[in-house]
Amino acid sequence: MSWSSRLRIAVAALAGASLMTACGFHLRGDVAYSFPTIFVNSPAPQPIVTELKRFLDASSSTRLVDSAKDATVTLDIVNVVDDKGVLSLSSGGRVSEYALTKRVSFRLSDKEGRDWIPAGEIVIRRSYTFNESEVLAREHEETRVLREMQTDAAQQILRRLQAARKPV
Repeated sequence: MSWSSRLRIAVAALAGASLMTACGFHLRGDVAYSFPTIFVNSPAPQPIVTELKRFLDASSSTRLVDSAKDATVTLDIVNVVDDKGVLSLSSGGRVSEYALTKRVSFRLSDKEGRDWIPAGEIVIRRSYTFNESEVLAREHEETRVLREMQTDAAQQILRRLQAARKPV
């Protein structure tokens, strides 16, 4: 590659970067929470709890602690429910589309029992088509969609944690 073509590529990259910043684009970076320590509590082991802990550990200066007594706040994951229902049927009466629903109930409180975030629920819905001749592929798709819904629910909880403020 010649020197002039390298220069053109560098100028194009620089122009692209300046356009990205001009439109307001910026990387998410560190997340700021109003509390220095957090304990994530769940009555039963849940994959979403593992994901929340991983996100919290990687994205902020807030420290995860192993007990509620050492934490400024406690995030209680009260309930996680996955549901699957029939969305539509074919003219022959066979299922052609399913609806998946994930419900995550949670609350954020401090040691004194004051609610930073009152009990709330996140509901995520997705649908996917079903074909009897592709059962194995559709089962794999359902598993993938459920994982994506879990990640989406965890990210929504994290965004709500960012907005949480100490009650007065």
